[in-house]
Amino acid sequence: MQGKIVKGIAGFYYVHVVESGIYECKAKGIFRKEKKKPLVGDDVEIEGIDEETKKGNIIRILPRRNELLRPAVSNVDQAIVIFAGKKPDPNYNLLDRFLVRMQMENTRTIICINKADLLSEEEKQAIADCYAGCGSELLFTSTKTRYGLEALQEILKGKTSTVAGPSGVGKSSLINLLQENTQMETGSISQKIERGKHTTRHSQLIPVSGSTYIMDTPGFSTLYINELEKEELKDFYEEFREVGQGCRFPGCNHVSEPDCQVKQAVSEGRIAKHRYENYVLLFEELKNVKRY
Repeated sequence: MQGKIVKGIAGFYYVHVVESGIYECKAKGIFRKEKKKPLVGDDVEIEGIDEETKKGNIIRILPRRNELLRPAVSNVDQAIVIFAGKKPDPNYNLLDRFLVRMQMENTRTIICINKADLLSEEEKQAIADCYAGCGSELLFTSTKTRYGLEALQEILKGKTSTVAGPSGVGKSSLINLLQENTQMETGSISQKIERGKHTTRHSQLIPVSGSTYIMDTPGFSTLYINELEKEELKDFYEEFREVGQGCRFPGCNHVSEPDCQVKQAVSEGRIAKHRYENYVLLFEELKNVKRY
């Protein structure tokens, strides 16, 4: 029988099998010998199944399509990063860090601005204009009015999506709405994997319907990209790439160099000013990282 690991804790792995439910499994010792640890998101084969107690053993990890380091998960198709339009006001520096991090992981990212009912049309357009060239799709939603919910469901359909964002942006409310009228409602996934204090410390895949999964992760208030060299940062800003080819100096970092076409584009409004300002802040941060 094949399924997908939706949670791993204390040596137990909880495997979701479509139309059969969740099985509590142990991993065979061969994985330790091969130094291969099962990850949330892994597609696996299980055997020795006891249907009464819903227990079994993982005997094989199927080939991974990809593997993220933070959080340590596999087979993720895309990342949905959720920020509130207001209450709290969006931290665009944190959003830009997330976009860089997901590009480092080669993961498609969708920006979801929730609480859109609190924004005017002009405010929504300003956000859309700012991120128009960043390479990520932008979506506005509201859990209060259900605005944008169908579009988000369509984006999620048939994919494994990691859903992340700071605390207080309505992430949990949005995930709860996405589970309505599906095969598995909120709170009914499995009592086995609801372990009180552990639930917010471990990433968990929520089976929504069929082959659609949402990975809920704890809220974050900061995000580090210190593995990057400062000279590499510009490569993760898609709106810089074509414009930057016209810079006077090859390898221009678009910070202090003269005749920089990226800075020219910012001054002309072709590249969003605060996207560029956040870039400079991140560049300076990376410049001050001690390399050992």
